[in-house]
Amino acid sequence: MSNLPSEPEFEQAYKELASSLENSTVFEKNPEYRIALEVASIPERVIQFRVVWEDDTGKLQVNRGYRVQYNSALGPYKGGLRLHPSVNLSILKFLGFEQTFKNALTGLNMGGAKGGSDFNPKGRTNNEIRRFCVSFMRELSKHIGADTDVPAGDIGVGGREIGYLFGTYRKERNKFEGVLTGKGLDWGGSLIRPEATGYGLVYYVTHMLEYAGAGDWKGKRVAISGSGNVAQYAALKCIELGATVVSLSDSQGALVAQGDRTITPEDIAAIGELKLNRGSLSAYDTQGSLKYIEGARPWLHVGAVDVALPSATQNEVSKEEAEGLIASGAKFIAEGSNMGCTQAAIDIFEAHRKETKAEAIWYAPGKAANCGGVAVSGLEMAQNSARLSWTTEEVDEKLKGIMKNAFFNGLNTAKQYTKVAEGELPSLVDGSNIAGFVKVAKAMHDQGDWWSTA
Repeated sequence: MSNLPSEPEFEQAYKELASSLENSTVFEKNPEYRIALEVASIPERVIQFRVVWEDDTGKLQVNRGYRVQYNSALGPYKGGLRLHPSVNLSILKFLGFEQTFKNALTGLNMGGAKGGSDFNPKGRTNNEIRRFCVSFMRELSKHIGADTDVPAGDIGVGGREIGYLFGTYRKERNKFEGVLTGKGLDWGGSLIRPEATGYGLVYYVTHMLEYAGAGDWKGKRVAISGSGNVAQYAALKCIELGATVVSLSDSQGALVAQGDRTITPEDIAAIGELKLNRGSLSAYDTQGSLKYIEGARPWLHVGAVDVALPSATQNEVSKEEAEGLIASGAKFIAEGSNMGCTQAAIDIFEAHRKETKAEAIWYAPGKAANCGGVAVSGLEMAQNSARLSWTTEEVDEKLKGIMKNAFFNGLNTAKQYTKVAEGELPSLVDGSNIAGFVKVAKAMHDQGDWWSTA
């Protein structure tokens, strides 16, 4: 890759997958998979375009728009749209690469993609956001469709933005079809979709707890980062199941419970309203029961915890924070965000797992632990194709089944392809990486995307 510009986020995601494959028996048993990795690491298509729109003062604004259509061997491209000033090609390639193997772990027929723009919705009016979305979709609509590429929301893209995007697509293409997920319930959306990533994360960790002999959620202290949909619904589900939530955060700082105080459903509802209006956690009046720590993430400030759920953005747990979580007694860490831990942090967790065996902290990667969101997006696609709607109970049961399968797929694949010492917990990061890769590689081979000359 030396002839290409540096893409640190993508390179990190690639190296994580490649190291799992190298440290297993995959290449030993199937040496031809080396060429499969080489082919799968390059997106099938990268679309870049300009987005020209007008702000409320009449001034012309221009942003960069992207769609990285990574892999369609398992189904239509599927992955979110992110609106954030940090968006660039490296970040979207990393997200699309991860999405490909995450979608494979759901068991549904979905390929991988990611897209978005460096547009910043914070501080923009509703009309400005609408004008941006209209301009963005006028170009993107040329490249997507219900059987081609089905985007969803991500950071900066919620129900309002999905509505503007879908309405523009419908007018531009003269089609009412399931081209976006996360839609309103009255026009093709699915129940449980807003909750799905957070709920699914908790369902996944439930199996980690049970397998490791740690019981259920009752009495567990849980540290969570983020304060968007994933963090909010993960926190609510943890509380519902009997756990205590002690932190939330945003890009400006962290809220940490003080003394015997915990984060309550009432806190989460108020914070949800605050974030809907693009506010900062620093504006939340906690009346002294929650401490706001400016410029900090929660991990080194939460005291003793049992479970950590990074649910904000990429690389939000550093090596030092990983060491701090282990010192605090944390036994389980699962990513609600994509690539929430740095590689150095993952190395710490994996080394501790090998050295300390059953008493170690057990790490679950986002491609497995947070696949519930895209799983319910896939269920929304299925409902759209059949022109029907399932009940909350039906969708929730399907979500639970998908998360159970994702956990045991990664667990059993780790046992099959990696060395697991007696008393040691299998590597969920290696098992999930291998399981997702092998499924995609086999489909690509069957369809002639790569072949072996040996």
